[in-house]
Amino acid sequence: MRTASPGGCARGGAVGVLLMATVIDLLYTIDMTGPLWPTVVVLAVGLAAVLWPPARRPEWLTEKRRTAVPALASVLYSVTSVVAGWHARFGPGETLILLSLLFVAVRHCPARSALTCGLATGGALLLLPVRSFTYFAEQTSVMQVALVLGGATAGLAAYLRSLDYRRTVAVGETRRAERLAIAADLHDFVAHHVTGILVQTQMARMMAATRPDELDPVLAGIERAATEALASMRRTVGVLRDTGPEIAGRHPVGDLAGIRDLTEGFAVPGQSVVLHLAPAPLDDLPHEVQAAAFRVVQEALTNVRRHAADADEIIVYLRREGRYLEVSVTDDGRGGTRLPEAARGGGFGLVGLTERVTALGGELRAGPRDGHGWQVRAVFPLRKP
Repeated sequence: MRTASPGGCARGGAVGVLLMATVIDLLYTIDMTGPLWPTVVVLAVGLAAVLWPPARRPEWLTEKRRTAVPALASVLYSVTSVVAGWHARFGPGETLILLSLLFVAVRHCPARSALTCGLATGGALLLLPVRSFTYFAEQTSVMQVALVLGGATAGLAAYLRSLDYRRTVAVGETRRAERLAIAADLHDFVAHHVTGILVQTQMARMMAATRPDELDPVLAGIERAATEALASMRRTVGVLRDTGPEIAGRHPVGDLAGIRDLTEGFAVPGQSVVLHLAPAPLDDLPHEVQAAAFRVVQEALTNVRRHAADADEIIVYLRREGRYLEVSVTDDGRGGTRLPEAARGGGFGLVGLTERVTALGGELRAGPRDGHGWQVRAVFPLRKP
Protein backbone atom coordinates (compact mmCIF):
# COMPACT_ATOMS: atom_id res chain seq x y z
CA MET A 1 0.00 0.00 0.00
CA ARG A 2 1.42 3.34 -1.05
CA THR A 3 1.44 6.35 1.23
CA ALA A 4 0.32 9.60 -0.39
CA SER A 5 3.03 12.24 -0.57
CA PRO A 6 2.43 15.81 0.64
CA GLY A 7 2.77 17.07 -2.93
CA GLY A 8 0.19 14.58 -4.20
CA CYS A 9 -2.23 15.53 -1.44
CA ALA A 10 -1.78 19.22 -2.25
CA ARG A 11 -2.42 18.64 -5.96
CA GLY A 12 -5.49 16.53 -5.20
CA GLY A 13 -6.84 19.22 -2.88
CA ALA A 14 -6.28 21.93 -5.50
CA VAL A 15 -8.12 19.89 -8.14
CA GLY A 16 -11.01 19.36 -5.74
CA VAL A 17 -11.26 23.09 -4.98
CA LEU A 18 -11.19 23.92 -8.70
CA LEU A 19 -13.96 21.44 -9.51
CA MET A 20 -16.15 22.73 -6.64
CA ALA A 21 -15.61 26.28 -7.86
CA THR A 22 -16.76 25.36 -11.38
CA VAL A 23 -19.93 23.81 -9.93
CA ILE A 24 -20.58 27.14 -8.22
CA ASP A 25 -20.17 28.86 -11.59
CA LEU A 26 -22.81 26.59 -13.12
CA LEU A 27 -25.22 27.24 -10.25
CA TYR A 28 -24.77 30.98 -10.72
CA THR A 29 -25.49 30.72 -14.45
CA ILE A 30 -28.75 28.77 -14.02
CA ASP A 31 -30.44 31.77 -12.44
CA MET A 32 -29.23 34.22 -15.08
CA THR A 33 -31.05 35.46 -18.18
CA GLY A 34 -28.40 34.20 -20.59
CA PRO A 35 -28.02 30.65 -21.91
CA LEU A 36 -26.14 28.00 -19.97
CA TRP A 37 -24.12 26.47 -22.79
CA PRO A 38 -21.48 29.27 -23.15
CA THR A 39 -20.52 28.83 -19.51
CA VAL A 40 -20.31 25.07 -19.92
CA VAL A 41 -18.08 25.44 -23.00
CA VAL A 42 -15.75 27.98 -21.38
CA LEU A 43 -15.42 25.92 -18.19
CA ALA A 44 -14.89 22.66 -20.10
CA VAL A 45 -12.17 24.17 -22.29
CA GLY A 46 -10.48 25.75 -19.28
CA LEU A 47 -10.60 22.59 -17.16
CA ALA A 48 -9.18 20.52 -20.01
CA ALA A 49 -6.30 22.97 -20.42
CA VAL A 50 -5.52 23.02 -16.69
CA LEU A 51 -6.13 19.40 -15.67
CA TRP A 52 -5.01 17.41 -18.73
CA PRO A 53 -2.25 15.07 -17.41
CA PRO A 54 1.16 15.99 -18.86
CA ALA A 55 1.99 12.34 -19.59
CA ARG A 56 -1.12 11.95 -21.77
CA ARG A 57 -1.09 15.40 -23.33
CA PRO A 58 -1.02 15.26 -27.17
CA GLU A 59 1.76 17.01 -29.05
CA TRP A 60 -0.58 19.59 -30.58
CA LEU A 61 -1.64 20.79 -27.11
CA THR A 62 1.29 23.13 -26.60
CA GLU A 63 1.62 25.61 -23.76
CA LYS A 64 0.66 28.38 -26.16
CA ARG A 65 -2.60 26.68 -27.15
CA ARG A 66 -3.36 25.64 -23.58
CA THR A 67 -3.40 29.25 -22.50
CA ALA A 68 -4.56 31.11 -25.62
CA VAL A 69 -7.63 29.01 -26.51
CA PRO A 70 -9.38 29.20 -23.08
CA ALA A 71 -8.55 32.90 -22.85
CA LEU A 72 -10.05 33.52 -26.29
CA ALA A 73 -13.18 31.56 -25.36
CA SER A 74 -13.60 33.61 -22.19
CA VAL A 75 -13.12 36.91 -24.06
CA LEU A 76 -15.68 35.92 -26.70
CA TYR A 77 -18.19 35.01 -23.99
CA SER A 78 -17.66 38.35 -22.21
CA VAL A 79 -17.99 40.39 -25.41
CA THR A 80 -21.03 38.40 -26.59
CA SER A 81 -22.80 38.84 -23.26
CA VAL A 82 -22.37 42.61 -23.49
CA VAL A 83 -23.52 42.80 -27.12
CA ALA A 84 -26.49 40.45 -26.61
CA GLY A 85 -27.49 42.02 -23.31
CA TRP A 86 -27.10 38.84 -21.31
CA HIS A 87 -26.76 39.16 -17.57
CA ALA A 88 -24.27 36.36 -16.93
CA ARG A 89 -22.43 36.11 -13.67
CA PHE A 90 -18.86 34.93 -13.46
CA GLY A 91 -17.85 32.73 -10.58
CA PRO A 92 -14.73 31.56 -8.75
CA GLY A 93 -14.26 28.59 -11.09
CA GLU A 94 -13.48 30.59 -14.22
CA THR A 95 -11.44 33.04 -12.18
CA LEU A 96 -9.25 30.25 -10.80
CA ILE A 97 -8.90 28.70 -14.26
CA LEU A 98 -7.72 31.99 -15.79
CA LEU A 99 -5.31 32.60 -12.91
CA SER A 100 -3.88 29.10 -13.34
CA LEU A 101 -3.48 29.62 -17.08
CA LEU A 102 -1.89 33.02 -16.50
CA PHE A 103 0.66 31.28 -14.28
CA VAL A 104 1.30 28.67 -16.99
CA ALA A 105 1.65 31.33 -19.68
CA VAL A 106 4.21 33.40 -17.81
CA ARG A 107 6.27 30.52 -16.48
CA HIS A 108 6.13 27.81 -19.15
CA CYS A 109 5.34 29.38 -22.52
CA PRO A 110 8.27 30.00 -24.89
CA ALA A 111 9.92 33.37 -24.48
CA ARG A 112 8.47 34.77 -27.71
CA SER A 113 4.87 33.88 -26.84
CA ALA A 114 4.90 34.23 -23.04
CA LEU A 115 4.07 37.93 -23.14
CA THR A 116 1.29 37.50 -25.72
CA CYS A 117 -0.33 34.57 -23.95
CA GLY A 118 0.03 36.28 -20.59
CA LEU A 119 -1.64 39.46 -21.84
CA ALA A 120 -4.44 37.45 -23.47
CA THR A 121 -5.15 35.52 -20.28
CA GLY A 122 -4.87 38.64 -18.13
CA GLY A 123 -7.20 40.51 -20.47
CA ALA A 124 -9.77 37.73 -20.23
CA LEU A 125 -9.54 37.95 -16.44
CA LEU A 126 -10.12 41.71 -16.47
CA LEU A 127 -13.14 41.40 -18.79
CA LEU A 128 -15.04 39.08 -16.44
CA PRO A 129 -16.81 41.90 -14.52
CA VAL A 130 -18.51 43.27 -17.67
CA ARG A 131 -20.83 40.23 -17.68
CA SER A 132 -22.37 40.82 -14.27
CA PHE A 133 -22.09 44.50 -13.46
CA THR A 134 -23.98 47.21 -15.30
CA TYR A 135 -22.35 50.29 -13.84
CA PHE A 136 -18.84 51.30 -14.74
CA ALA A 137 -17.89 52.02 -11.10
CA GLU A 138 -18.79 48.45 -10.08
CA GLN A 139 -16.85 47.01 -13.01
CA THR A 140 -13.81 49.15 -12.19
CA SER A 141 -13.77 48.06 -8.55
CA VAL A 142 -13.90 44.39 -9.44
CA MET A 143 -11.32 44.87 -12.21
CA GLN A 144 -8.94 46.35 -9.66
CA VAL A 145 -9.24 43.22 -7.54
CA ALA A 146 -8.69 41.06 -10.63
CA LEU A 147 -5.67 43.20 -11.55
CA VAL A 148 -4.13 42.65 -8.12
CA LEU A 149 -4.71 38.88 -8.27
CA GLY A 150 -3.41 38.67 -11.83
CA GLY A 151 -0.36 40.79 -11.04
CA ALA A 152 0.51 38.68 -8.02
CA THR A 153 0.12 35.47 -10.03
CA ALA A 154 2.19 36.77 -12.94
CA GLY A 155 4.86 38.08 -10.57
CA LEU A 156 5.17 34.71 -8.84
CA ALA A 157 5.33 32.91 -12.18
CA ALA A 158 7.98 35.32 -13.49
CA TYR A 159 10.07 34.83 -10.35
CA LEU A 160 9.90 31.05 -10.67
CA ARG A 161 10.74 31.34 -14.38
CA SER A 162 13.85 33.32 -13.50
CA LEU A 163 14.85 30.63 -11.01
CA ASP A 164 14.36 28.00 -13.72
CA TYR A 165 16.55 30.03 -16.07
CA ARG A 166 19.28 30.42 -13.48
CA ARG A 167 19.15 26.72 -12.73
CA THR A 168 19.40 25.91 -16.43
CA VAL A 169 22.39 28.21 -16.83
CA ALA A 170 24.07 26.72 -13.76
CA VAL A 171 23.50 23.18 -15.02
CA GLY A 172 24.85 24.14 -18.44
CA GLU A 173 27.97 25.69 -16.93
CA THR A 174 28.48 22.65 -14.71
CA ARG A 175 28.18 20.31 -17.68
CA ARG A 176 30.55 22.45 -19.72
CA ALA A 177 33.09 22.50 -16.90
CA GLU A 178 32.76 18.74 -16.49
CA ARG A 179 33.29 18.19 -20.20
CA LEU A 180 36.38 20.38 -20.13
CA ALA A 181 37.67 18.41 -17.15
CA ILE A 182 37.03 15.14 -18.95
CA ALA A 183 38.79 16.50 -22.04
CA ALA A 184 41.78 17.46 -19.88
CA ASP A 185 41.80 13.98 -18.34
CA LEU A 186 41.69 12.37 -21.76
CA HIS A 187 44.55 14.56 -22.96
CA ASP A 188 46.67 13.89 -19.88
CA PHE A 189 46.28 10.12 -19.91
CA VAL A 190 46.21 9.34 -23.60
CA ALA A 191 48.94 11.82 -24.55
CA HIS A 192 51.15 10.32 -21.87
CA HIS A 193 50.66 6.76 -23.12
CA VAL A 194 50.80 7.60 -26.83
CA THR A 195 54.02 9.56 -26.36
CA GLY A 196 55.50 6.52 -24.62
CA ILE A 197 54.39 4.33 -27.50
CA LEU A 198 56.09 6.67 -29.96
CA VAL A 199 59.35 6.80 -28.02
CA GLN A 200 59.51 3.04 -27.55
CA THR A 201 58.60 2.43 -31.19
CA GLN A 202 61.52 4.58 -32.32
CA MET A 203 63.77 2.70 -29.94
CA ALA A 204 62.51 -0.64 -31.29
CA ARG A 205 63.30 0.46 -34.84
CA MET A 206 66.86 1.29 -33.86
CA MET A 207 67.32 -1.93 -31.91
CA ALA A 208 65.89 -4.07 -34.72
CA ALA A 209 69.05 -3.54 -36.75
CA THR A 210 71.62 -3.87 -33.97
CA ARG A 211 70.13 -5.81 -31.01
CA PRO A 212 67.06 -7.72 -32.20
CA ASP A 213 67.29 -10.17 -29.28
CA GLU A 214 66.55 -7.33 -26.81
CA LEU A 215 63.36 -6.17 -28.50
CA ASP A 216 60.94 -8.13 -26.33
CA PRO A 217 60.98 -5.75 -23.28
CA VAL A 218 60.48 -2.77 -25.57
CA LEU A 219 57.58 -4.40 -27.38
CA ALA A 220 56.07 -5.37 -24.03
CA GLY A 221 56.24 -1.73 -22.96
CA ILE A 222 54.51 -0.65 -26.16
CA GLU A 223 51.77 -3.20 -25.57
CA ARG A 224 51.30 -2.06 -21.97
CA ALA A 225 51.14 1.63 -22.93
CA ALA A 226 48.61 0.92 -25.69
CA THR A 227 46.46 -1.11 -23.30
CA GLU A 228 46.50 1.66 -20.70
CA ALA A 229 45.60 4.26 -23.36
CA LEU A 230 42.62 2.18 -24.47
CA ALA A 231 41.52 1.70 -20.86
CA SER A 232 41.70 5.46 -20.25
CA MET A 233 39.60 6.17 -23.32
CA ARG A 234 37.11 3.47 -22.31
CA ARG A 235 36.71 5.00 -18.85
CA THR A 236 36.23 8.45 -20.36
CA VAL A 237 33.58 7.23 -22.79
CA GLY A 238 31.85 5.49 -19.89
CA VAL A 239 31.73 8.77 -17.97
CA LEU A 240 30.23 10.54 -20.99
CA ARG A 241 27.56 7.88 -21.51
CA ASP A 242 26.44 7.35 -17.90
CA THR A 243 24.71 9.87 -15.66
CA GLY A 244 24.14 7.93 -12.45
CA PRO A 245 26.03 8.29 -9.17
CA GLU A 246 28.09 5.18 -9.96
CA ILE A 247 30.21 7.10 -12.47
CA ALA A 248 32.20 8.75 -9.69
CA GLY A 249 34.40 5.70 -9.34
CA ARG A 250 34.89 5.52 -13.08
CA HIS A 251 36.17 9.05 -13.55
CA PRO A 252 39.67 8.86 -15.04
CA VAL A 253 41.34 10.79 -12.25
CA GLY A 254 44.60 9.59 -10.72
CA ASP A 255 45.70 9.71 -7.10
CA LEU A 256 48.93 9.33 -5.18
CA ALA A 257 48.49 5.58 -5.00
CA GLY A 258 48.76 5.43 -8.79
CA ILE A 259 52.04 7.37 -9.00
CA ARG A 260 54.10 4.27 -8.25
CA ASP A 261 52.53 2.38 -11.17
CA LEU A 262 52.96 5.49 -13.33
CA THR A 263 56.68 5.73 -12.66
CA GLU A 264 57.30 1.98 -12.90
CA GLY A 265 55.70 1.87 -16.33
CA PHE A 266 57.51 4.94 -17.60
CA ALA A 267 61.14 3.89 -17.87
CA VAL A 268 62.58 2.48 -21.09
CA PRO A 269 65.85 0.57 -21.53
CA GLY A 270 68.77 2.81 -20.68
CA GLN A 271 66.64 5.05 -18.50
CA SER A 272 65.74 4.83 -14.81
CA VAL A 273 62.96 6.44 -12.81
CA VAL A 274 63.44 6.80 -9.06
CA LEU A 275 60.46 7.49 -6.81
CA HIS A 276 61.06 9.01 -3.39
CA LEU A 277 58.09 9.04 -1.03
CA ALA A 278 58.39 10.80 2.30
CA PRO A 279 57.50 8.65 5.32
CA ALA A 280 54.61 10.96 6.26
CA PRO A 281 51.20 9.47 5.33
CA LEU A 282 49.83 10.63 2.00
CA ASP A 283 46.67 8.57 1.53
CA ASP A 284 44.55 10.84 3.74
CA LEU A 285 45.09 13.95 1.61
CA PRO A 286 42.11 15.63 -0.10
CA HIS A 287 41.18 13.89 -3.33
CA GLU A 288 41.53 17.04 -5.43
CA VAL A 289 45.09 17.54 -4.14
CA GLN A 290 45.98 13.92 -4.92
CA ALA A 291 44.55 14.24 -8.43
CA ALA A 292 46.47 17.46 -9.09
CA ALA A 293 49.72 15.97 -7.75
CA PHE A 294 49.24 12.96 -10.03
CA ARG A 295 48.77 15.34 -12.96
CA VAL A 296 52.01 17.16 -12.12
CA VAL A 297 53.99 13.93 -12.21
CA GLN A 298 52.22 12.70 -15.33
CA GLU A 299 52.70 15.91 -17.31
CA ALA A 300 56.33 16.21 -16.23
CA LEU A 301 57.10 12.63 -17.32
CA THR A 302 55.32 13.19 -20.62
CA ASN A 303 57.44 16.29 -21.25
CA VAL A 304 60.60 14.29 -20.52
CA ARG A 305 59.63 11.89 -23.30
CA ARG A 306 58.84 14.73 -25.66
CA HIS A 307 61.78 17.03 -25.02
CA ALA A 308 64.47 15.10 -23.13
CA ALA A 309 64.37 11.54 -24.36
CA ASP A 310 68.15 11.34 -23.74
CA ALA A 311 67.70 11.63 -19.95
CA ASP A 312 69.39 8.81 -18.03
CA GLU A 313 67.67 9.36 -14.69
CA ILE A 314 64.35 10.90 -13.66
CA ILE A 315 63.69 11.52 -9.99
CA VAL A 316 60.10 11.86 -8.71
CA TYR A 317 59.86 13.26 -5.20
CA LEU A 318 56.82 13.60 -2.93
CA ARG A 319 57.09 15.04 0.54
CA ARG A 320 54.56 16.18 3.09
CA GLU A 321 55.68 18.85 5.50
CA GLY A 322 53.19 20.32 7.93
CA ARG A 323 50.49 22.10 5.94
CA TYR A 324 52.08 21.59 2.52
CA LEU A 325 52.68 18.82 -0.01
CA GLU A 326 55.69 19.16 -2.30
CA VAL A 327 55.86 17.34 -5.63
CA SER A 328 58.86 17.54 -7.94
CA VAL A 329 60.09 15.76 -11.06
CA THR A 330 63.72 16.22 -12.09
CA ASP A 331 65.60 14.87 -15.10
CA ASP A 332 69.18 15.10 -16.34
CA GLY A 333 68.38 15.34 -20.03
CA ARG A 334 70.19 17.67 -22.38
CA GLY A 335 67.23 18.37 -24.62
CA GLY A 336 68.02 15.69 -27.15
CA THR A 337 64.89 14.16 -28.67
CA ARG A 338 64.04 12.34 -31.83
CA LEU A 339 60.31 12.95 -31.68
CA PRO A 340 58.72 14.53 -34.76
CA GLU A 341 57.76 18.17 -34.42
CA ALA A 342 54.03 17.31 -34.51
CA ALA A 343 54.42 15.04 -31.48
CA ARG A 344 56.10 17.57 -29.21
CA GLY A 345 52.87 19.23 -28.08
CA GLY A 346 51.71 22.79 -28.36
CA GLY A 347 53.04 24.02 -25.04
CA PHE A 348 49.61 24.07 -23.38
CA GLY A 349 50.24 21.22 -20.95
CA LEU A 350 52.08 23.35 -18.39
CA VAL A 351 49.56 26.15 -18.85
CA GLY A 352 46.67 23.87 -17.94
CA LEU A 353 48.70 22.33 -15.14
CA THR A 354 49.43 25.78 -13.69
CA GLU A 355 45.72 26.59 -13.71
CA ARG A 356 44.94 23.31 -11.95
CA VAL A 357 47.55 23.87 -9.25
CA THR A 358 46.78 27.55 -8.62
CA ALA A 359 43.04 26.76 -8.40
CA LEU A 360 43.90 24.78 -5.26
CA GLY A 361 45.95 27.63 -3.83
CA GLY A 362 49.25 26.01 -4.80
CA GLU A 363 52.28 27.14 -6.76
CA LEU A 364 53.94 25.56 -9.80
CA ARG A 365 57.42 26.26 -11.12
CA ALA A 366 59.08 24.71 -14.14
CA GLY A 367 62.51 25.53 -15.47
CA PRO A 368 66.05 24.35 -16.23
CA ARG A 369 68.40 23.06 -13.55
CA ASP A 370 71.94 24.19 -12.99
CA GLY A 371 74.09 22.55 -15.61
CA HIS A 372 71.60 20.48 -17.56
CA GLY A 373 68.21 18.94 -17.01
CA TRP A 374 64.79 20.25 -16.09
CA GLN A 375 62.67 20.40 -12.96
CA VAL A 376 58.95 20.73 -12.40
CA ARG A 377 58.00 21.55 -8.80
CA ALA A 378 54.59 22.09 -7.25
CA VAL A 379 53.61 22.97 -3.68
CA PHE A 380 50.03 22.39 -2.47
CA PRO A 381 48.51 23.74 0.75
CA LEU A 382 46.73 20.95 2.61
CA ARG A 383 44.40 23.12 4.65
CA LYS A 384 43.49 26.73 5.01
CA PRO A 385 45.84 28.71 7.26
